[in-house]
Amino acid sequence: MNFNSAVESKNQQVFLPVLEEKKVELFIKREDLIHPYVSGNKFRKLKYNLQEAKKLKKKALFTYGGAFSNHIVATAVAGKIAGFKTFGIIRGDELGKKLEQTLEENATLREAHKNGMKFQFVSREQYRQKLSFGFVEKMKNKWGDFYVIPEGGTNCLAVDGCEEILNKEDSEFNYICSAVGTGGTISGLINASKKNQKIIGFPALKGNFLSEEIKKYVGRKKNWSLQKAYHFGGYAKYDEELITFINNFTAETGILLDPIYTGKMLFGILDLVKKDTFSEGTKILAIHTGGIQGIQGINHQLENKNQELINVL
Repeated sequence: MNFNSAVESKNQQVFLPVLEEKKVELFIKREDLIHPYVSGNKFRKLKYNLQEAKKLKKKALFTYGGAFSNHIVATAVAGKIAGFKTFGIIRGDELGKKLEQTLEENATLREAHKNGMKFQFVSREQYRQKLSFGFVEKMKNKWGDFYVIPEGGTNCLAVDGCEEILNKEDSEFNYICSAVGTGGTISGLINASKKNQKIIGFPALKGNFLSEEIKKYVGRKKNWSLQKAYHFGGYAKYDEELITFINNFTAETGILLDPIYTGKMLFGILDLVKKDTFSEGTKILAIHTGGIQGIQGINHQLENKNQELINVL
C-alpha cells in the first residue's frame, strides 16, 4: 500500500425492486475494497497525515478510539506499513484488566495489537480529558515524541484526503451520500462536489454537534444536509431490523455492509427512496466507507445474545 499515490474506486450499480419501481438509480463507490483494514475513508484520512508525520520526522503515531474503532485498527496497520510505531488510547479501562481475554474476544483490538500498537486503556471519565495538555504530556513522558491523529482521524489533512474520493466521472450524480461519524469524510465530499450536486450525510450517532463540526471545513457551501433519523439509537447501536436489512442487502447485491456506518446509511437511502424523496431519474452515489473488519466483533456480541448474525461473504 502506497500512501503517496492516487487511488480511485469503482462505482457498482445496485439493482433492487424498490429502485426499479421508483425509477431511481443507485451506485455504490467501493472504497471498502482499497484494503482489508485501511479501507474506505480510513485510507483517505490517514494518507496526508502519514505524509505530514514523515515530513516532521516523527517515528510514532498516537491516536484514540473505542474498543471496536475502525480508526484504531486502520492506524495500527497503516503505521506498520509506513514504518511508524503506534500508540492507542482506548476507552474502557476494564478492557485492560484482562488483556488476553480482551484480545481473544475483540477482533479489532487483536488486529491492532498484532500490528504492533501499544494500548493505554483509560476510564470513560479520563477519556473525556484526552485532549488536555496534561494528558498528552503524560503520554509523551511514557512513550516519547509522537504525531497525534485525532479520534476518528478527522482534521484538515484528513478532509483533504477525503476530497479525493470523488473523480470527474462522479459529476453525473445528483446526490452523493455518506455515513457520518466525526464529519471528515462528508466535509471532503462537500468540498469536492459540484454546484448542482447535493450531499446527504447519515449520522451514525445521536446529537446536533455534527453540523457545526462540518461547517469548520466546508466554508460557505450549503449544498448538504444531514438525515438524523437513521442512527438506530446512537453510535454502535443496532437492532434486529438493521441486521436483517444488512443480510438481505448482501444476499441481493453481493455487497457486505457494517452495522455501525454503511448499514445505517443504505437503510436510510432506501427508506427515503420508498418515501418518494427522490424524483424519477435521480442518480445517487453512496460511498462505502469500509468498516467491514468490525463485523466479527459485532457478531460475537450477537452470538452472546442468541440473535441473528451478520452473514459474511
